[in-house]
Amino acid sequence: MTNNQMKIEIQLVIKELMDKVLKRVLETDPFLKDKHRAEKPLYAALVPDEIFKGSHFERRFVTPFGNIWETLAVVAANQGLGYGQKQYEIIGNMSEERLRRITEILNRLEHGKIDGKKIKPDWDAELAYVLDDKSEITIPVKVICDVYTRNTVTGEAYSFEVKAPLPNSDQTKVSKEKLFKLYCMEPRQITDAYYALPYNPYGTRENYSWSFPARWFDMKSDKVVLIGDEFWEKIGGSGTYQAFIDALNEIGSEYKQRIYTEYLGIEIPEDNQWTL
Repeated sequence: MTNNQMKIEIQLVIKELMDKVLKRVLETDPFLKDKHRAEKPLYAALVPDEIFKGSHFERRFVTPFGNIWETLAVVAANQGLGYGQKQYEIIGNMSEERLRRITEILNRLEHGKIDGKKIKPDWDAELAYVLDDKSEITIPVKVICDVYTRNTVTGEAYSFEVKAPLPNSDQTKVSKEKLFKLYCMEPRQITDAYYALPYNPYGTRENYSWSFPARWFDMKSDKVVLIGDEFWEKIGGSGTYQAFIDALNEIGSEYKQRIYTEYLGIEIPEDNQWTL
């Protein structure tokens, strides 16, 4: 599959989502002006209906789009590494002491301080501490990977915890625990595992400043964290991120036009030429 073919596959996934969203807001769950005015008379008296109509669309768009990243990652993996699968189950064994140390680290990060000193995440140091265990008593553990990929040429396998760009703290804590387990299983079944965000709303990695994941990872330095193009290039190879951007830009104008005319019922603004 070439980057152009991957772009087409990405567009098919996006189109399916957008068509479902438009069907919902136009047919099965439209914005009802009279209902809005009856339920929120104060808001309706002060704010134009169109503002809340836009919010109605946003809520029905954001939630399903947040669940599509894993599907897009599999498309990229099938192009780049050769194989990808969502919700892949990995079963192995771990020592009880390693599990205890993982819990110890997560508890420290959750409380944030020890003896008045602030605890900062440091993946390399934490993983080294967990792995520094020689005990032989093991118990079975299971991890369900958001996305599992395999290089069909080299046999290398990778796991990705794929989260929306502004994840909450609980999600990130669960992801970090899963990454620890994957790196600590015997025998180890992945080459590497990552905490991955599909794009960066802050522009550069150095500027990423969403506080919730920073409680669990050093978002600027931990090598286990991939953000934006780092993630797409890792999973799909060189040019993957640009193929993703091109795919969105090519079909974006079509859906913007439909939203303006069919949903909002207004003329398309002259400056509606924005692209990623």
